[in-house]
Amino acid sequence: MTLMTIRQSIQKGLREALNNDPSVFLMGEDIGEYGGAYAITSGFLEEFGSDRIKDTPISEATFIGAGIGAATVGLKPIVELMSMSFSLVAFDQIVNMAANLRYMSGGQISVPLIIRAPTGAGMQLGATHSQSFETWLSEVPGLKVITFSSPSDALGLLRSAVKDSNPIIIAEPAGLYGVRGDVSDEYYEIPIGSASVVKEGNDVTLVSYGHGIPILLDTREELIKINIDAEIIDLRTLNPLDMVSIDKSIKKTGRVVLLDTSRKLGGIMPEIVSRIQENSVDFLDGPIVSVGSENTPWPYNKNLENYSLPNVDNVIESFREAYKI
Repeated sequence: MTLMTIRQSIQKGLREALNNDPSVFLMGEDIGEYGGAYAITSGFLEEFGSDRIKDTPISEATFIGAGIGAATVGLKPIVELMSMSFSLVAFDQIVNMAANLRYMSGGQISVPLIIRAPTGAGMQLGATHSQSFETWLSEVPGLKVITFSSPSDALGLLRSAVKDSNPIIIAEPAGLYGVRGDVSDEYYEIPIGSASVVKEGNDVTLVSYGHGIPILLDTREELIKINIDAEIIDLRTLNPLDMVSIDKSIKKTGRVVLLDTSRKLGGIMPEIVSRIQENSVDFLDGPIVSVGSENTPWPYNKNLENYSLPNVDNVIESFREAYKI
């Protein structure tokens, strides 16, 4: 095992892809000489050259469109957006083109395109740089949407994404790039569409992804103090969803709390609520609890931003109120 950060595990996965497959190349704004907005590609230009590491103009629609074109003719582009917020500028390319070309061509055209983007609030980046539009993109047929909360998951999921022939969105929690964890020195992959049981427990199922997992880990420690043994599930994939793992956990615990650090209105958790209602509501001893951020533009002010984001107290209070504990 090697201790590394999420940033380092992503770098390891990208280097592997570039070294192992000559059709792979990276492109995005300032990923070359500058090394990327979050330093993910620092040193890559010197290591792999300008044919493989391509700085682009400030036009997301243009360079994602170029990535789609390159993917359809046999290359494997890995495109970096400076922020998931900027995916809006390229929604036509992502949603209408990348997601639909394989279906509309009867399988004759594949789009093995990866779009990486930092996502989420909490870094005082203001309303236009803190959005979590992976929740919107997860609704689009033809796209796979993945995310992670640990270095091990980041590397394993990236390896699987590189081998996939579908367009894939990788939502990288910007606030977790520095999170450290053990990563196996043996080669491994994590299947896309498989959730992870981060902690096993018997009294309540806690579900989230990305930025939400550290909150749930702290929540679990607080719940232990009142003799509540919580099970934590990290979704890891937003499309396709692994409802089998969630339903299995609910049947064991009889209680469920869903945490989304994007806004409570919309997001991925309402879809999970609907599926729980269809599949496993009879196993619940109380209501489905859903916790999310305030429905407001993300404030720049740090205190207001923290107030808008969910925290451990929000999760525990919502759980105790719903289940009368």
